[in-house]
Amino acid sequence: MKTIAVVIASLIAFSSIGHAADIIAPVKEIMEATKSNWADNNSDWTDIFDASRLDHLYSRDFVAKYQAAAQFPAVDDDGISPFDYDVIVNGQDACPLEDLTMAAAPVVDGVAEVTVRFRKSACSDAPDAKDYTTVRFLVVEEGGKPVIDDIVTENIETQARDSLKTTMALIAKGQ
Repeated sequence: MKTIAVVIASLIAFSSIGHAADIIAPVKEIMEATKSNWADNNSDWTDIFDASRLDHLYSRDFVAKYQAAAQFPAVDDDGISPFDYDVIVNGQDACPLEDLTMAAAPVVDGVAEVTVRFRKSACSDAPDAKDYTTVRFLVVEEGGKPVIDDIVTENIETQARDSLKTTMALIAKGQ
């Protein structure tokens, strides 16, 4: 009964969005692109921060921080990304993503946390090859639709959560 109350409360909190599946929609688009990027195929790399995605999948605050950070591109082939790693898998190397799951938590203070878990190293012989990677997408409503306001990864070494918006702010400051 308590679970039903939590689900109803989260739906009411995001009532103008429609239903809980919509909360996951922007995250699902990013994860489909990321999964394709790491698949065992020869498809072109999909930039999860290209102009069209920035325009409809991310919050205004996220986009502003990304654009400020993009003024300081990392050393890479395209010369425009502020990152020299995949921010979703939190690294430069990965296998095809396996066992991917997504779940939205109830909305708290206008923010829904969508937790994504996957195995990024399953094809590896490394001791941690079967470990799961967890990424948390913070989703807010802007203009009547859900958008990603931050991407938070878990730092395996420090056990801390790393906010991509904080990272972008540091990049924009030249740090």
